[in-house]
Amino acid sequence: MNEILLVEDDPSFGYILSEYLKMQDFQVHWVKTGEAAIKILEQKTFALAILDIMLSGIDGFEVATNIKKTNADLPFIFLSANSLKIDKLKGFKVGAFDYITKPVDEELLVAKIKALIGHGKKKDNTKDHYEIGAYLFDPNLYKLKFENQNIKLTARETALMQMLCEHQNQLLPRRKALDEIWGAHDEFSRKSMDVFISHLRKYLSQDDSVSIENIHGKGFILKC
Repeated sequence: MNEILLVEDDPSFGYILSEYLKMQDFQVHWVKTGEAAIKILEQKTFALAILDIMLSGIDGFEVATNIKKTNADLPFIFLSANSLKIDKLKGFKVGAFDYITKPVDEELLVAKIKALIGHGKKKDNTKDHYEIGAYLFDPNLYKLKFENQNIKLTARETALMQMLCEHQNQLLPRRKALDEIWGAHDEFSRKSMDVFISHLRKYLSQDDSVSIENIHGKGFILKC
């Protein structure tokens, strides 16, 4: 399924982007308000959501918060004319896979969408759960369990944790993770990845036999 929810209140930009995505063989459902987005999410299933932030009424951050509560497995990307670092960090904090500033490079956006949708498709050899020391990781439920404690992960934390588990005790190349999860190698993407690695280290800190080692300039190893 390649159906995308586009939430954009600018009629000109929304139309152009919607038509461009359709030309790339995506099915696009375009709505202009946060209220309409929340309503359609109650009725339909999408592969990805693209959210403008500056919406009248319910803004993009509120739509994202609703998605995390009701559609936790739906990846989403923020589009915004606001390039402030604080807004980007807020976007990633609420679980966005990416934060793209306007004007948008449509080709780059399509590449990132394809990477996200492709990553979201379950591979034949993908496990339903992974044992990491005393932890149990369930990528389908976006959940990390330690004893009686359940740690809820964001979509991007889940994607990164799954890649580390697939390379457990082996090197996960930094470039591979950036390609498949971030869809870019720019400085902000690299710093964002380091932030998410620190999140995962914190979650795994209750078991001393588990660690995420940074191999300088190369990548990371989930050691167990």
